[in-house]
Amino acid sequence: MGEVNLNRWAVFVALVRAGSFTAAAEQLGLTKAMVSQHLVRLERELGVTLLVRSTRRMTLTEAGMDFHADCVRILGEAEAAIARMGENREIPRGTLRLTAPVNYGAMVVAPALASFLRACPEVSTELVLDDGISDLIGGRFDLAIRGGPLRDSGLHAVRLAGFRQLLVAAPAYLDARGRPRRPQDLADHDAILLSVLSSPANWTFTARNGSHTRVRLTRRAVADSAAAVHAMALAGAGVAVLPDFMVQAELATGRLEHLLRTQRLPEGSFHAVYAGLHAPAKVRAFIDHLRARLAGGAE
Repeated sequence: MGEVNLNRWAVFVALVRAGSFTAAAEQLGLTKAMVSQHLVRLERELGVTLLVRSTRRMTLTEAGMDFHADCVRILGEAEAAIARMGENREIPRGTLRLTAPVNYGAMVVAPALASFLRACPEVSTELVLDDGISDLIGGRFDLAIRGGPLRDSGLHAVRLAGFRQLLVAAPAYLDARGRPRRPQDLADHDAILLSVLSSPANWTFTARNGSHTRVRLTRRAVADSAAAVHAMALAGAGVAVLPDFMVQAELATGRLEHLLRTQRLPEGSFHAVYAGLHAPAKVRAFIDHLRARLAGGAE
């Protein structure tokens, strides 16, 4: 048997359902000759006779009856599969598997997932927290939340929100070592560095007048987790640069102080990253939900 054109299957099913070449041609929007030609070619491709035709009627052969039953089943399954794909494009459902950095994932993504699940009852989630760059395809992730500069790739990225990086320290440390008044004063201070950054000791401060001051912090402690840097800063080990969302509560209660407030450090950003041309509804819905929440528009 050679290559079989599946489009002819649909013509064959329509012909049997209509009961005549004329009626089938009208239903399909084809000429009667084209319907007949499709049938002839299908029989040639299969190497069997499907219909016995006379001037007044047509009758299915035994092979035709068996093939017709298979065609109806297969085409029905195909239509159901297409309908399911349409539902997946429109209705958030299934398991949303995503990965995010440890601290941002715990402090921002996880609460957003909780409210998202309340809004989308047909979705369940699997959240994997990892400060590394997870392999979306190999890890079977629908979505990744990533911070910092994005690597050039074929993945699609949607910007979620920016964040400020703040220079902070505990009051007890500052009482003992003094409070820096300008970036150059940091040379006399101990720094807690985050090792996963490309240049954790080198920072550029920008004053209100637009002038830049580059400084190199004096390393006293290094950690590979922002949570560890945060904990050591709270314990008075030195100054640290941390994202604003991690230190807001401590700044409000006075457990940490924001240093050099008239100077700004480079801002960071987070992106939602996914593979493929068309994101499923569950992915699109969560990205929209997270962006609205970050903008203050979702509970």
